[in-house]
Amino acid sequence: MTEKTFQGKHLISFEDWSLDEIRNLLSLSKNLKKRWKNGKIMEPLKHQTLFMIFFEQSTRTRNSLEAAMTQLGGHAHDLTKDKMQISHGETARDTSKVLSRMGEGIAIRNCFHGIGNRYLNEIAEHSEVPLISMQDDIYHPLQVIADQMTIEEYYGKNIKDLKVAILWGYATSHAKPLSVPQSQALFFPRMGMDVWVAHPEEFPLDAKIAQKAHENAKKADTKLTITNDRQAAVKDADIVIPKNWGGFGFFGEDYEDNEETQRIMNENLEMHRDWICDSKLFSLAKDDAKIMHALPADRGNEVTDEVLNSDNSIIYDEAENRLHTARGVLKMLMEK
Repeated sequence: MTEKTFQGKHLISFEDWSLDEIRNLLSLSKNLKKRWKNGKIMEPLKHQTLFMIFFEQSTRTRNSLEAAMTQLGGHAHDLTKDKMQISHGETARDTSKVLSRMGEGIAIRNCFHGIGNRYLNEIAEHSEVPLISMQDDIYHPLQVIADQMTIEEYYGKNIKDLKVAILWGYATSHAKPLSVPQSQALFFPRMGMDVWVAHPEEFPLDAKIAQKAHENAKKADTKLTITNDRQAAVKDADIVIPKNWGGFGFFGEDYEDNEETQRIMNENLEMHRDWICDSKLFSLAKDDAKIMHALPADRGNEVTDEVLNSDNSIIYDEAENRLHTARGVLKMLMEK
């Protein structure tokens, strides 16, 4: 399979990509990282433009994609809703059609619950260039591919039966989207890992996503366990990933962003202050277990400094790989 076969392909979720396509991307990203570390310059996207539209804040996604475009010889436009006619009601169709005529790629982050993924798909429907999700309310493909690359750097490609524990954690910063844990629950079993997702009853994943994740695990002959028992999830785990997410799944398709749902979510949140990944909980994992986190971490709430700053932590390798996998995605989808 050559990179040319990816022309015209979008990346909204890896659910739309085959295992061969995913492994092709991982191989390319690793090769690009090696070349970058050796000081070799590659500019396959010279004079090309990527339009990046952010409806929310970003550190790793914004900077990894912008740096990746620069390193590949292209340019990324850093756009926000207030800088565009989106703020005055311009339709997704018009935005997509116009930007498609001006550049070679569009990337969007829109995590508003019940809105983001639909908006990205509407942009993709009308786009004449690749559409890359920088995270929506359901999926975060750029995070999960960097996670996978990091795991393979430590464990190799033979990761069959590796146990990964994804833990809900208490956090006060904001009601974070479900997209990171959902993408991991969907993706990791396909790649050969056994996954445990632990969360309080009030903070489930979206029911349809959970069902699809179980189907993925069954097809791949791996295991997916969703539980309210965080100790069981961490027991003998090879990798532990603490992460807060909002209680959107608790309301299902009836969720509406109003004062009542916010009140209920806040009350549910305060019931689970003890859901923190501290050294006592982490000690249940294997002695050489790795701690990962998509960042930013709500330190002292989701996870303690002692755990996150320990020798078991690989969070900065994980963050760096956002750059290398971003270059892989851009080269694969945009190179002509």
